[in-house]
Amino acid sequence: MPPIRALYIVLAAGLTASVNLEPVHPGGSGVEGAQQSQAQRGNRQESASWGVPAPSPGREFYFTRAIYSGTRWGYRASWSIDFPKADRQFLVGLRRLANIEAYERENPVRLDDPELRRFPFIYALEVGHMSLTEAEVAGLRDYLLAGGFLVIDDFWGSWEWDNFEHEMRRVLPNCEIIDIPGDHPLLSAFYEIDEILQVPNLGQGMRGGPTWERDGFVPYLKGIFDEDGRLMVAINWNTDLGDAWEWADHPYYPLKYSSFAYQLGINMIVYAMSH
Repeated sequence: MPPIRALYIVLAAGLTASVNLEPVHPGGSGVEGAQQSQAQRGNRQESASWGVPAPSPGREFYFTRAIYSGTRWGYRASWSIDFPKADRQFLVGLRRLANIEAYERENPVRLDDPELRRFPFIYALEVGHMSLTEAEVAGLRDYLLAGGFLVIDDFWGSWEWDNFEHEMRRVLPNCEIIDIPGDHPLLSAFYEIDEILQVPNLGQGMRGGPTWERDGFVPYLKGIFDEDGRLMVAINWNTDLGDAWEWADHPYYPLKYSSFAYQLGINMIVYAMSH
């Protein structure tokens, strides 16, 4: 399989340096951003607007980021952390390493948007600050029960876990969250992964550690399965894949973490597309 090191060389050489990081479809009518639901509750939130892209001939995958209600530091939309650079840079790796004809740009979609079902894979991070509206709860529940696959990333420690678990039990009241076993097909869908690394943020990675944040000392890969044993939600707890994607081109961010993050991310997408 294609080596991650070759991708790192391409990224570090400036492949993505000229990428325009403005929203793809400013002013689009399909996805209105996260401000609307937060404004209704009197919270300050980043304002943005994106349109759901029209189907592109030859594009078999869209890396779709979930827009949900919740703020970090009291003002920044939690869903937008690392956005859009992490998404675009990960897509460079996905297209080169897995040869998947993916849409090249970011694709954020609200959880209560009827268009969500067009995309079988969605990514959500910083869920320790998630605070879903009832419409978002219903939208995510319908999406998962209809066959959708959700990947959770970048939340740390017991307090953020408790918040995430509370929100997921609103979505799936009878769900059981368990460790994904080491022999699960997700861990061999493209790359063979036999160890779950704790991926640090940029600053801690460059300093050589520590890799953990708050009381999130141990990384976990957990999941939620439906009644037939289908994996609906993959949960990366006490780790930060998104920062490793975003900073894979940084000369001082450790290669072992970005390599692992790309491998696990690609595995999750290949698994979602084939199951």
